[in-house]
Amino acid sequence: MFTVTTKAAVFVPQCAQVRHSSGKLKELGIRLKAITNIQKITKTMKMISAAKFAQAQKAIVPARAYGVGAMSLYDKTTVPAEENEKKVFVAISSDRGLCGALHSNLSRALKAEFEKETREDTKIISVGEKSKVFFQTANSKDLLMEFKEVGRNPPTFVDCAFIADQILKSGFEFNSGKFFYNYFKSAMSQIIKEQPFYSVEGFSKSPSITVYDSIDEDVVQSYQEFQLANAVFYTLKENYTSEQGARMVSMDGATKNAGEMIDRMSLLYNRTRQAVITTELIEIISGMTAL
Repeated sequence: MFTVTTKAAVFVPQCAQVRHSSGKLKELGIRLKAITNIQKITKTMKMISAAKFAQAQKAIVPARAYGVGAMSLYDKTTVPAEENEKKVFVAISSDRGLCGALHSNLSRALKAEFEKETREDTKIISVGEKSKVFFQTANSKDLLMEFKEVGRNPPTFVDCAFIADQILKSGFEFNSGKFFYNYFKSAMSQIIKEQPFYSVEGFSKSPSITVYDSIDEDVVQSYQEFQLANAVFYTLKENYTSEQGARMVSMDGATKNAGEMIDRMSLLYNRTRQAVITTELIEIISGMTAL
């Protein structure tokens, strides 16, 4: 009695690679869709920033002419330095980001200047959430006060007068201070500048104030308060214009980068899709041949 053993060729489809490629194809599709949505957002933000930048650029011309004339008083005021002089550094920023390193560079410049002073006699005032977050980690004890809701709308003189009034009523008897702000040069370039200011006592001690006749204490105080509000208004206007220009450039760069990523991922997606189709066709043909 013979035993006949037959060997039949059994086709076992190799689906592991197809499933892997199909999963990768699905993942690429999800990423491609997400990047496309991000590109739409950045493009919209660029258009909004461009409109705001055009308005701010028109408004900065009269504000600069008025502000530079008002700030020239502090530039010509020579107040003699005193020992253990108390100072206040004011960081002019905003609550909004997505404008490159505009706010962080300003905060670093203020911190570098702050490190040169005595910490007990120097305080920091943050105008805007971004500068507050920067100093809250390492210099939380040095923060005198903070102002929020800045940068969402164009600055007005009423808001600036309120900020100047709160600085004078802070309870910290300072002799002098500095505004740190971004000076608008162009949409691509902003310059960090410092603008000094003085208290009423420091302003009264200036030797150059004696050239004016009949200047009493009330006149000096009223004029100094008005000039401080002018300084806040001018620096906020400069910083607001710089911020809109920097955000427009930043969102334009983000839109271009997203477009380049979409092109690369679309090419990879199409190649992967073609590879999946080719693999499936080969398996179908191989199975038909084996049968």
